[in-house]
Amino acid sequence: MQRRSGNARKPKRGRLRTLFRLTLAVAALGAAALGILLVYLYQSPLPPIDSDQNSIMFDASGEPAAVFSPAEKNQANVKLDQIAPSLIQATLAVEDRHFYEHIGFDFKGMARAVLVNLEHLDKVQGASTLTQQLARNLYLTHERTWTRKAKEALYTAQLEMKYSKPDILQMYLNQIYYGHGAYGIEAAARTYFGKPAKDLTLAESAMLAGIPKGPTYYSPFNHMKNAKDRQKTVLGTMVDNGYITREQADQAYTQLLNFQSPSLRTTDDKAPYFRDYVRSVLIDDLGISEDLLDHGGLKVYTTLDTEAQAAAEAAVQSGVGNDGELEAALVSIDPRNGYVKALVGGTNYIKSQYNHVFATTRQPGSSFKPIMYLTALASKKMTVASQFNSEPTLFHYDDNRKTYSPKNFGEKYLGEINMKRAIAASDNIYAVNTLMTVGADNVIDMARRMGITSKLQAVPSLALGTSPVSPFEMASAFAVISNQGRSVKPVAVLKVTDAFDSVLYEAPKAQSVQVVEPAAAYVLTHMMEGVFDTGGTGSRVSALMKRPVAGKTGTTSTDAWLVGFTPELSTAVWVGYDKGKTLGTAASRKAAPIFATYTEKALAKVPPKMFPVPEGVVSAYIDTATGKLADASCGDKELEVFIAGTEPKETCTGSAPPAKSEPAPEPAKEQSHSWWQDLKRWWME
Repeated sequence: MQRRSGNARKPKRGRLRTLFRLTLAVAALGAAALGILLVYLYQSPLPPIDSDQNSIMFDASGEPAAVFSPAEKNQANVKLDQIAPSLIQATLAVEDRHFYEHIGFDFKGMARAVLVNLEHLDKVQGASTLTQQLARNLYLTHERTWTRKAKEALYTAQLEMKYSKPDILQMYLNQIYYGHGAYGIEAAARTYFGKPAKDLTLAESAMLAGIPKGPTYYSPFNHMKNAKDRQKTVLGTMVDNGYITREQADQAYTQLLNFQSPSLRTTDDKAPYFRDYVRSVLIDDLGISEDLLDHGGLKVYTTLDTEAQAAAEAAVQSGVGNDGELEAALVSIDPRNGYVKALVGGTNYIKSQYNHVFATTRQPGSSFKPIMYLTALASKKMTVASQFNSEPTLFHYDDNRKTYSPKNFGEKYLGEINMKRAIAASDNIYAVNTLMTVGADNVIDMARRMGITSKLQAVPSLALGTSPVSPFEMASAFAVISNQGRSVKPVAVLKVTDAFDSVLYEAPKAQSVQVVEPAAAYVLTHMMEGVFDTGGTGSRVSALMKRPVAGKTGTTSTDAWLVGFTPELSTAVWVGYDKGKTLGTAASRKAAPIFATYTEKALAKVPPKMFPVPEGVVSAYIDTATGKLADASCGDKELEVFIAGTEPKETCTGSAPPAKSEPAPEPAKEQSHSWWQDLKRWWME
């Protein structure tokens, strides 16, 4: 019996050894398979991220101004150091307190969640780590299937293998949904509080960190009580994890939060015409694809001055009034560097996205004349004292084969007048005489150098602005006059970066080209200031202008213009109808008030400055009747400025000239408009 018992124990021990060996083999195979799987996962690329990130347009101060993407998804990536530490701590405390300890899966948390859920016979606690949530948000849907869970596990492992913990946390905070179309903490901070994520307070951070658990249920815009309860929970977990003290938590909970008004949450409503212009520059000029712009999360930094833009939009709206068909456009450029500061392409972007600022079908009328007069001054064929007879005149051209007979507005003719009077009164006869003197081809060449690219006809009527040009071209050309004859190419885009701030494009330093000598530009500016004086076509708005301004009006049967400038801004305003409807008297007078209202508001924080007098400018008293130098025996006289060497050499009586003309002194830099013109005359004397 004992022998049989011993024999029985041997097979039993043999089976145990076999089972042990089999277990070891299975474990080895499992370990090998796991190793192979891990190597495969490490070497295999992750799927492309389904990332539909909005590209954001920033204004000159670095604040978001518009969204390029057509979708409603609002997203902007930021780096960890651009996020408030309190938000990072709040997120880790409430979503994944062991984030820096686990390998993508919190097994203790899973076990704890299973026990809690069994106890309540319901799923009341989850155990997804930030990495698992990121994998789900980046690559998967939210369907509850075993296939999806298996893929989530694989992608979670790959994320942990390929990225550092800070990288994973950064991606998570840029991807998670916070409700109301806001994806990522930057969009959420601006949506709810109107500020960047780096400026969030503890109270704001706790509020936002609680939203992803239920973006609708915990939205303070939808359910404030739920949001406050969730905020309290988040603050409590931060205390438990040692991030803050109980006292700090209580103070944060009782803090009154200033939420952004729901009506102001989107950035897409600022400067839509400017945004469309920038979009065309990015695609057509810089070669950025539409797909990348719409979905690539680009950051586009522009020259937009939001205060000037707001002033432009307000001026256009108030200036147009209740005429539902009347359209208007305004574009304003800093002549010193070419920065496009404000752009309004129409009265109602929702009604019409057509950007009238770039419309090349509008005749500028008399607002084109300063380009011609600059040609005359720069060529030294004419001066401010040059005279023509303002009377009905028949002009012959094209080798005397054609004739042209212009008329003045209202059939009003002024007799013998000089250039300054002609500019102020917008005399057509004087203008055509000037064109015939200097040559239409030379005027066209000057216009090209000043930034006019539209086709111009070399005919006498060119002097009256019959060749269509765009408001953008006119503002660019007048910027040359303001900038002492220097042309700076207009620019709107300063820099473009990708979603993580790598620079894709940076505008080169502005280069200026001297189109005409500064003295010629100043002499013309001095005459154009007279447009706003008594008797000038812009005198109706002189009371609105509290600073030195030069400009020129222009009116046709279908278009009204005022193009003008200060030392800081060159602005073109156009008013008209899209259907070619004839302008009535009231509508034809709306451009000037829009220009004046905008200019004063846009420069409200800038002290008034007089136009600097460059070298090569002299002043002299001129007899208004003859255009010659005035002496004591002459009648009416005016103090005028000339390019040195072009001032008259004879007096009105034909005698020797008086004392040699002296250079015009530099006027005061800043004066009040109520007496700046008198002061300037005093200085010039």
